[in-house]
Amino acid sequence: MNREKSQQSSLSRPWFRSLWQWQGSVIPSIVPRVFGCAFFALGISVLYYFGLNVALPLESGLVPSIVLGLLLVFRTNTAYERYWEGRKLWGLLINTVRNLSRTIWVTIKENDSGDRTEKIVTLRLLIAFAIATKLHLRSEPVNEDLARFLPEKWHKKLCTINHPPLEIAFLIGDYLQQQYNKGSINSYQLTAMFKLLDTMVDVLGACERILKTPIPLAYTIHLKQLVLLYCLTLPFQFVDELGWMTAPIVALISFTILGIEAIGIEIEDPFGYDANDLPLDQICYTMETNIEDLMTLAPSVRYLSENQP
Repeated sequence: MNREKSQQSSLSRPWFRSLWQWQGSVIPSIVPRVFGCAFFALGISVLYYFGLNVALPLESGLVPSIVLGLLLVFRTNTAYERYWEGRKLWGLLINTVRNLSRTIWVTIKENDSGDRTEKIVTLRLLIAFAIATKLHLRSEPVNEDLARFLPEKWHKKLCTINHPPLEIAFLIGDYLQQQYNKGSINSYQLTAMFKLLDTMVDVLGACERILKTPIPLAYTIHLKQLVLLYCLTLPFQFVDELGWMTAPIVALISFTILGIEAIGIEIEDPFGYDANDLPLDQICYTMETNIEDLMTLAPSVRYLSENQP
């Protein structure tokens, strides 16, 4: 939640203030490598100063620069595509949970006080599904955060299940089928609700596809090797022209290249805890507040008022 507020505030922060922002940037992760490249460049400058000709023609880096630039663009675009797809999926999950909770609350008939209690339990299962999905994507076990929305016996059972979100989806579907068998909803309403439930499970599967289909390891390794080689060859190209300014210029170029690569690494798995990952905690909290607000309404009263002549 705090991370979401930080992201929102960064959108309204003046441009120059954002320029020096440390939190949320990739600077902390790349500073050691940038300084490593700078010190290496300084060593090359020292060798050149003492008469060892280690200079390469400046034109020798033209083709490698173009190739590396294309590879970095592809890497970053692929990572951002995964990030954006994850955000769209969680946006779809929010809308689906809203639609299904509203349909359950308004459509299913309440013949006695126990029906209202079952409705509330089921609506909180929708929140539990979102939280369980978040925990599943982060490879975390069922915790107390999830226990708030489940009866104790169901929470204990989920602790022994390999795939808690699917079990929660089964519980929701079981409730809907029971209401149909009791005559509280008709077949068309049941079909519409099951379609919404299917969409929730589809979102879960699509998020798993993003999580379990990382960018190929060979590509990642090769790109890292090319980035390192490129940064380490820069001093040989610049030392003849720049002399003692080689180290600062190499540090600046390394900062740019290593930063772009680090951004791609950080956002390729959008479901974690990195500063630029999706704010899943805030998204789940949004669903919780939406459903809690919905449960303060009285659908039966609205129906009576709407059906009055």
